Amino acid sequence: MSKKWLRKAILVSMCTLLFAGCSSTPSKKAEQPSSLKVMFHDENYFFQQYGDLFTMKNPNIEIQVISTNSMYNGEVKDYKKAFDEFVEKEQPDVIMLNQENYTEYASNGKLTELDTLIQRDKYNTENIYPALLEQLKEQGGGKLYGLAPTFYGSAIFYNVDLFKKYGVEIPHDGMTWQELLDTARRFPTDGDEKTRIYGFGEQYSMQINDLAQSIASTEGLKAINPDTLKVTINTDSWKKAYQMAIDAIDSKAVYNPKDNFNGGPMEEYYKSQPFIMGRMAMTMGSSYDLQNYKDAKTAIKDYKPFELGIVAGPVDPAAPDITRNTGVGELFAIRANSPNTDAAWEFIKFINGDEFAKVKSRSMSNGLLSRMGYSTEYDGHSLEAFYKLKPDMKGSEWYGSEKIPNEFYDQYRPLLEKEIGLVVDKKKSLDEALKTIQEQGQAALDKAIKEKASKKESDSTK
Repeated sequence: MSKKWLRKAILVSMCTLLFAGCSSTPSKKAEQPSSLKVMFHDENYFFQQYGDLFTMKNPNIEIQVISTNSMYNGEVKDYKKAFDEFVEKEQPDVIMLNQENYTEYASNGKLTELDTLIQRDKYNTENIYPALLEQLKEQGGGKLYGLAPTFYGSAIFYNVDLFKKYGVEIPHDGMTWQELLDTARRFPTDGDEKTRIYGFGEQYSMQINDLAQSIASTEGLKAINPDTLKVTINTDSWKKAYQMAIDAIDSKAVYNPKDNFNGGPMEEYYKSQPFIMGRMAMTMGSSYDLQNYKDAKTAIKDYKPFELGIVAGPVDPAAPDITRNTGVGELFAIRANSPNTDAAWEFIKFINGDEFAKVKSRSMSNGLLSRMGYSTEYDGHSLEAFYKLKPDMKGSEWYGSEKIPNEFYDQYRPLLEKEIGLVVDKKKSLDEALKTIQEQGQAALDKAIKEKASKKESDSTK
């Protein structure tokens, strides 16, 4: 007996124990054996995360996982082309997308509209994160073509004990980067690197470029416009973001060590993070960081926990009700003209449904649940802040980046580091540096686009 069939036999026998209703008389649709080709990263991880639970509820649907690992055999420079060729060759019933190719596949008629299926089955979507549904519909031209069981997002984490100790007003929902960095400056900066307090920082060293990019991303700024393919970093808005970052680093309120953690036991990893060790007032945190904070309490001997607070933000002062730091990593849709539409819809319904959310609500390993009401807190910490702001995925820094040749970044990143380094060393003004970055960056982009077009034309004639 194969491993796949052995797993299935065990799961079917467990069905009545784990899911109420599995032992009831099955529907006619459930009695009809069917198969399903699902596109996913890895077969084993798929069954751990989704497949085992789905099979318990739907034992007559045989799942074949089409692993995307095969897409990356050898050197892949054009990921969009590789993805399209993979889908065309494998013809999966369920396609796993990201936000970028979701829009493209929906607009090109490559996906099955879900609205009709939702209405047909009276499928409840009311407690799915409304802002996420709204965004997915907007990306689908007003119609829904895919659902995501989880999403990722960030919020401002803060150490309540440090704020009380130093008499600083605690953070609030909707803080801007300027407010956050001004608050960070109110904490002491004396002491050595391994014992002092930091007002703000992240897990690793935060250079000026890193902080400026974070500020710019929140405010919807893009260094390269994907629609016009123009470098647009020499603007007043980018200058403001960089100046804010430079001032914050110069104030020594931001964590910016010379060396980062280079490997070792988990205890040492946690000890290398000032926020977890209670030496940082604020940081940007995610659901994964909540799990790290929980695990550190048992991994570190004589650990001293602190009261953790979480608020929504930072936000763009021009759009205080949205966030550009939210996205989905695994968005599932049904391929247009799939011969197994009903089975594919059963799968998507299940992994976005109440039963699945109830089981997965105990873990933060795969992100935040889109189905609301089942995971409202983790380890005693409310998750409300992650759901307060409306996601603006189109405004995210990465949105549309597939239009920009990867080779361009090989030239652009060193240019950015060099020019901003000259500003830090007082050898060049910020205005001059941004002007140089835009001019030389545009030349590099034009060259990369031309070379990509030439290669495409050459490949088409072979």
